[in-house]
Amino acid sequence: MAFVRKRVGKTGVARYLGIYIDLDGKERSAGSFDTEAKALREAQRVEDRFAEGLAVDRHLGKQAFGDYVSRTWLPNHIIEHSTRQNYSYLLNAYILPRFGGMKIGRIRPVVVREWVTEMRAEGINPPTIRQCKIILDAVLTTAHNDQITALHAGRGVRTPRVAKKLKRILTVEQFDAIYRALPDDKMRLLVETDIESGLRWGELTELRVRDIDFGTGMLTVSRAVVKLNPKFHPDGKRFLVKDYPKDGEWREFELSEHLIVKLAEYVKVGGLGPDDLVFKQDQPTAPRRLTIPEVLPDPDMLGRTEPNAEGRTYKHGTTSAYAAGRCRCQHCRTGVAVYRASRRAIGKDSPRPLRVVDTDGRISNDWFRTKVWNRAVAEANIGVHVTPHSLRAAHASWLLAGGADVQVVKERLGHGSLETTSIYLGSLPGSNKAALRALEKIRGKQTIDGGSAPQTVDRDSESAKDRRIAELEAKLAMFRTLLDED
Repeated sequence: MAFVRKRVGKTGVARYLGIYIDLDGKERSAGSFDTEAKALREAQRVEDRFAEGLAVDRHLGKQAFGDYVSRTWLPNHIIEHSTRQNYSYLLNAYILPRFGGMKIGRIRPVVVREWVTEMRAEGINPPTIRQCKIILDAVLTTAHNDQITALHAGRGVRTPRVAKKLKRILTVEQFDAIYRALPDDKMRLLVETDIESGLRWGELTELRVRDIDFGTGMLTVSRAVVKLNPKFHPDGKRFLVKDYPKDGEWREFELSEHLIVKLAEYVKVGGLGPDDLVFKQDQPTAPRRLTIPEVLPDPDMLGRTEPNAEGRTYKHGTTSAYAAGRCRCQHCRTGVAVYRASRRAIGKDSPRPLRVVDTDGRISNDWFRTKVWNRAVAEANIGVHVTPHSLRAAHASWLLAGGADVQVVKERLGHGSLETTSIYLGSLPGSNKAALRALEKIRGKQTIDGGSAPQTVDRDSESAKDRRIAELEAKLAMFRTLLDED
């Protein structure tokens, strides 16, 4: 309930202080006035605005932005653990250095706009700027809703446009080349399962035997795993299992018969139980060593390395070339391996301990990409840059190119909307040529001699049978991408 408190100054003049009660039950001043009526009216107005959620607590607005983020916003913001990890990195790297010491109630749109301009001038790429702005907006929205700030300083501030890159979809031939370059049968089965199911990496590496019904060929996706920095894991571990996929809904779909047969044989040979991971990270059993040839080339015949930072060069195949010249060619690596082996033989050096992978059994995306996938892509020499996620994109594109219903593909991939699925329509190489052939067929014209007058083709002369054969041939060409080349 608002009230008035009278104060008499040294000169004997009376002033009236309007007092209202805030949401925490504390007395707050609405200002000093020359009449009791004005003071009471203003105190009641502010109190009513607080009750309606329209007023701003100026006391809370004086806290530092960094304090609000670390003490209030981030601890109480319900987000995924992996998202919290990414948010924390971007906050510490780009947002808090600029806004951390500012009073949150004093942040204005012009300050946010200057910050965006500064990041752009520093060469920070547009996607990162956009993500930082999203996080800043989330903080300011919460502060505005909590009646800490009078306005949303990020509203209306634009970020640099993020260009949408062309999707590079693996062709069947490119996939086959990568498949053949994979190091072993286990990695081949993992990759084949990925491209034939379209699973996300966290879903694929959390796949357990019980998730596959080998009788019906149905696969149930009910969990996913994410890799975290231990300080962001509730139990200080590396991998966190979520009891739901990315979209929050379980899904079920059928796998091809030949893949079910391969998986069943793999499970049987490996002696895997229902709760075992289908694809588990294998740890090394012996140190990895280079194979030393019986006859080593003469370093004097191998030439010299490129100049190092000091401008010096060294003979290839020597320890100096490896250490000081920073050369990692096969000859220099072999030279160092010979040197280390000779020292171990006379007891001067102890064998290096095994380099184990930091995992609880699940295959890390980082490890797979650097140790398996990138090497296979380089050996396949397909001429384009592709990532493990390209397998999921290829699965979607191949299905749509083969005539699968877009709604079925959406449900199979676990997309949140048809709009996400539709971006894979027409993304397979060769779809442009198919579109041009369709255009020529409808127009019924062909250009002769590179730009001369068009010559009309008599469409009526084609029989219905010929047209049907042409259509079937086009469909067979698309379905060919789904056939098992094995």
